[in-house]
Amino acid sequence: MPIKTLILAAGKGTRMRSSLPKVLHKIGDKSLLEHVYKLSEQLESEEINIVYGHGGESIIQALPDLDANWILQEKQLGTGHAVMQAESFINDEDAVLILYGDVPLLSKSSVDNLLLQLNESPLSLLTVTLDNPAGYGRIVRSKEGKVRRIVEEKDANSDEKLISEVNTGIMAVKGGKLKGWLAQLDNNNAQNEYYLTDVIELAVKDGVEIQTCQAISEDEVLGVNNRAQLAHLERVYQNSEADKLMEKGVSFRDPARFDIRGQLLDVGQDVEIDVNVIIEGECTIGNRVKIGANCIIKNATIHDGVEILPNSLIEEAEVGKRSSVGPYARLRPGTVLAEDVKVGNFVETKKTKVGNGSKISHLSYIGDCEIGSLVNIGAGTITCNYDGVNKFKTIIEDGVFIGSDTQLVAPVTVAKNTTVGAGSTITKNTTAESLTLSRSKQVSIASWKRPVKK
Repeated sequence: MPIKTLILAAGKGTRMRSSLPKVLHKIGDKSLLEHVYKLSEQLESEEINIVYGHGGESIIQALPDLDANWILQEKQLGTGHAVMQAESFINDEDAVLILYGDVPLLSKSSVDNLLLQLNESPLSLLTVTLDNPAGYGRIVRSKEGKVRRIVEEKDANSDEKLISEVNTGIMAVKGGKLKGWLAQLDNNNAQNEYYLTDVIELAVKDGVEIQTCQAISEDEVLGVNNRAQLAHLERVYQNSEADKLMEKGVSFRDPARFDIRGQLLDVGQDVEIDVNVIIEGECTIGNRVKIGANCIIKNATIHDGVEILPNSLIEEAEVGKRSSVGPYARLRPGTVLAEDVKVGNFVETKKTKVGNGSKISHLSYIGDCEIGSLVNIGAGTITCNYDGVNKFKTIIEDGVFIGSDTQLVAPVTVAKNTTVGAGSTITKNTTAESLTLSRSKQVSIASWKRPVKK
């Protein structure tokens, strides 16, 4: 039976107090709607339909990579009305899965169970049992346990309010039956809206025995209606991601203080991560990597045995085996460290390749540079790579020793095994195996007197 997903994403989200459409708010740096779309992809849906309304074209523009039928609901007249907008895309033999763009953490296992129920009935509901069901529509069953209807809390009597099984709104329906029931919906209610839940009562009248299955967890069926709920589900998501990483051999000082805003394409064993570490984009981390507190790693590759000390930022860079970065280091895009490299505190690199065993230990800016093996760069060294218009390259060959407070004015090559004296400004290529320095002559004036306050 072909699966067609229908994602309802037209709600305004007034309680978010935001100019941004509700479904574009993010969890784990991915919009709520993207989370639901990704689930649909995992189900191998034949077709994904998204009903949008509030925010209009801005939603489509924000998510141009989603391969979906975008269906406009010009007037928001209820969930039933939203589904009606997609009727032309539904065939009688389809399994129509109805999801919500603001319910981002629904699991594939729960949906698989829901779709399986269509083998027994043309309509299946996903329900959840809550300790406190206040505010939710209750599932009213007969003495035999069959679903009879869904009653909203405002319409429920005292006995019905004691029911703990509630409606999640998520359902799977055979296409032909769904279209027939949609044709019978009316808006004779206080809100003058067409409610999708009315389909349940219509199905019962037709003698359909409605199947149900329980969601695996309460959190996976929670929707986002305000900032507090968004923050709650962010932590649920992050805790889940941390659990998955711990199963792979990652140790956290505190899993509750870790955020992943992208994905770890691969992670090795015996990785140690301290508090407040953020992983962004697509990253790879090897074996025995240690990451200190307050580090941000974005679109980076970290090889085996690397230690990243606290408060370091690594972005679109590669760190070779057994290298050390930080504390307070910044590797900017295009940085590639070979093996056994040290980049120390308050060092910034950009578009720079560093060879095996080289050291940039502290207080330096190295940009647009190629550094060979076993190079030592002293404190306060900078590459002057920009003239205000163009960028130029600095080449530092193997075995070079650069003294502190040196300026390398690109384009320039520091030849193999050169020693550059501290405080030099190097504007010309050096000679291999040489000592190169540029300094003013030191002068001591014996008769000089310090100024005094008048």
